[in-house]
Amino acid sequence: MNGLRERTINDMRRPSFLTFLIFTYFACLANKKITPSNLKPVPIENNDKLQTAIIGGGCFWCTEAVFEKVGGVKEVISGYAGGKVQNPTYEQICTGLTGHAEVIKIVFDSAKVSYKEILEIFGDAHDPTTLNRQGADVGTQYRSTIMYLNKSQKEAAEKWKTNLTSKLHDPVVTEIVPAPTFYDAEGYHQDYYEKNPNQGYCNFVIRPKLKKLNLE
Repeated sequence: MNGLRERTINDMRRPSFLTFLIFTYFACLANKKITPSNLKPVPIENNDKLQTAIIGGGCFWCTEAVFEKVGGVKEVISGYAGGKVQNPTYEQICTGLTGHAEVIKIVFDSAKVSYKEILEIFGDAHDPTTLNRQGADVGTQYRSTIMYLNKSQKEAAEKWKTNLTSKLHDPVVTEIVPAPTFYDAEGYHQDYYEKNPNQGYCNFVIRPKLKKLNLE
């Protein structure tokens, strides 16, 4: 064993092979200039096409689950917006006294899915004719809301509301308001359906909705 170790150490001390490798490396550099074209390209997201939408249509577990399955959507974050309390907690929201709505912030690639299409899916994913209510979820925190971030979104939302009202028996009560401060919901609310597919609410409320929308 000692003899093998000594031979290995002696081999490591021999400079000839290592010198050859170093010489070859620098010879290659001399003959081939390293430029960006010689490097493997790294995909870069075209941020000019990324847009943000903030909407609320009842429990954010539902709306989040829907839009996480929509092509072109890059990220969905559940949160709170539209109230008078800074950094609200879920417990505060549930009282209905803070004024916040459960909403989601959607980051999407406008080259793959438009804001208009986002609104159309939103309209199909909840009942926009019920005031401060979605099914068994009752309270102002469950109101239907579109919080626009610019003039273009405001105009698109108003047009969507007018067109949808003309098709339904009851008027659309979705509020259209300037986007207020958005607060991320607690971590356990994020990706809720994905993490808890067999939870009761997910089984009886979210999954049927996804199937109805042909998203599962």
